[in-house]
Amino acid sequence: MLKGRLGLETARVPHSDRHGLMWLGRGLLYVDQGTLRFATAGGGDLETGDYAIPFQMASCLLLEPGTSTTHDAFRLLARHGTSLVFVGEDGVRFYASLPAGPDASKRGRRQAEIWSHPEQRTRATRRMYAWRLGEILPASDLDTLRGIEGARMKSTYKLLAQQYGITWKGRRYDRQRPQEADVANQAINHAASAVQGAALTAVAATGAIPQLGFIHEDSGRAFALDIADLFRDSVLLPIAFGAARQVLDDKEGPIEKIVRKRAGKTFRQEKIVPQMIDRIKELLDAHDDRGDA
Repeated sequence: MLKGRLGLETARVPHSDRHGLMWLGRGLLYVDQGTLRFATAGGGDLETGDYAIPFQMASCLLLEPGTSTTHDAFRLLARHGTSLVFVGEDGVRFYASLPAGPDASKRGRRQAEIWSHPEQRTRATRRMYAWRLGEILPASDLDTLRGIEGARMKSTYKLLAQQYGITWKGRRYDRQRPQEADVANQAINHAASAVQGAALTAVAATGAIPQLGFIHEDSGRAFALDIADLFRDSVLLPIAFGAARQVLDDKEGPIEKIVRKRAGKTFRQEKIVPQMIDRIKELLDAHDDRGDA
């Protein structure tokens, strides 16, 4: 945080020269004499105080629960192309974003190019499966890749359930009656919502197009679902099974609250949103797209 007058409207700092994300919670984001300020009761990495925000050096401000802002703050951020995203605590939910985004369309155009070109889309899909599964799969057909991934996931569920001492009867989810699922399946559902929220934040921060997924297709959040799946094995499932174990041991709940707290702690400690941003950049910004991994 910096002292003094910030936010001069003549300033223009390219996003390539800015730092990444700033997390703000439990306070008021406002403008005073051309300076963007944040008055907070304390929380996260900030102690109680009133801070000047060097927003021209950040690409995206993330507002957590207990935070409000002013019209003037929106105006200043939009004027300088700094994104504003409203999220749950530690990024476990994505609510809305100010669509200022990056100062260039290159990444969005590149995503559209890959998505619309069958061979490039297949390479991108195989690259994502390689990241997730740790190897380049021999198949190239999307349905075949999905089948291989599905078979691997069944084994992963069983293995993690054994590690956490959870009785596992398979992945079952009735959208009409979600509360009737066993505690492990409920935990997976809630963890999936949290990881998807983090992925939506990463997509918004990078200026990618959420509708243009390479693996997922029908959802308006298809690309975010692609990115979230990259973290299913390493982040989502450990959160879910750990929460399920905690509920079974302590006989306390609700499971959604336990999952949300575990997810938030994991996201912050392991910097999951920045990791997702790096993956998006690696996928869409590569200069040489001829390889498979």
